[in-house]
Amino acid sequence: MANSYSVNILGLSKSVHPFDFKLSEEFFKKYGQEVITGGTFAAHVNLDKRETFIEADFEIKGHANLVCDRSLEEFEFPLSIRKQVVFKYGEEAQEVSEEIYIIPSHQDKLELGQLMYEFIALEIPMKKLHPRFRNDENSDTLVYSSANNSEEKPIDPRWEVLKKLK
Repeated sequence: MANSYSVNILGLSKSVHPFDFKLSEEFFKKYGQEVITGGTFAAHVNLDKRETFIEADFEIKGHANLVCDRSLEEFEFPLSIRKQVVFKYGEEAQEVSEEIYIIPSHQDKLELGQLMYEFIALEIPMKKLHPRFRNDENSDTLVYSSANNSEEKPIDPRWEVLKKLK
């Protein structure tokens, strides 16, 4: 298990190299807690180093600690992610697409932590519902309401007269 989320690629031979990472509280403190406050994940990364590029296969499994938007209860959200990224050697670093990155040929390390965080963050649903609410027929119903809203107020009699004109 590695504590650092970067891999030294300068000394790697041209073959497949496996790396394992444990992603927990320390990981989320380092890369951000805006989307995910915490969780526990195991990440397995295979780096296939070739002459002109490096192909990285990510497999991330675990759970994110989320807070339900409806009840404000904490719950564990299970995730299983498979992604592939290609790092091509070039003149200067740039992101060509979500799957293709250009890295300088003299670069000695690949920072994989930020990518793993983004993969996890993109799998978190916009609407975070506790598992006990997932099967509700109407998921947009209001769970909490104030007692004042439940009392009916008398309607002004002048409005009743106007309604009859319709």
